[in-house]
Amino acid sequence: MSNPFAGWVWNGGTIAFFLISLVVVFAAVMLLQFRKVMYMALSIGLVFLGMAGLYILLNADFLAFAQILIYAGAITILMLFAVMLTRHDEVEDPPLRDPKKWLTALGCLALGAAMLWTIRNTPWSSPPAQPPWPVQKNVAAIAETLFTGYAVPFELVSVLLTVALVGAVILARKEG
Repeated sequence: MSNPFAGWVWNGGTIAFFLISLVVVFAAVMLLQFRKVMYMALSIGLVFLGMAGLYILLNADFLAFAQILIYAGAITILMLFAVMLTRHDEVEDPPLRDPKKWLTALGCLALGAAMLWTIRNTPWSSPPAQPPWPVQKNVAAIAETLFTGYAVPFELVSVLLTVALVGAVILARKEG
């Protein structure tokens, strides 16, 4: 039987891809396993950060930074606001104590193995030497537009989020 990983180039990028992918999948599975909303928000924040890491590995720097700013920053903070403004007294049960969860994990591993086998045994065509679209440096143009024409609204949004965070802390403290 031949080695299924024989054709792969094992360099730092490949290893980083597998490690970040494992972190993303683990955080996504834990997101589904947790019962406390706070743990769910932290898990989805880790998923967002891991996806930004994968975007960096794909040389999509702007998309990675947008992922960090919008999703890992704003959406995760919004979820934490929702957690602080509501009551959640449910006790966390230990994960994977139920046999159904073990069967689900086994099924996920089997699905992952089937997907890996399919990917490895599919005859892929080689990529073109030149991309079919013109390569441009849009990040500099986006940054120039954002920080010159929209600098004041950009800063006002950050002040608004800070005020909302302080207000949520004050409201949560008064109830407790």
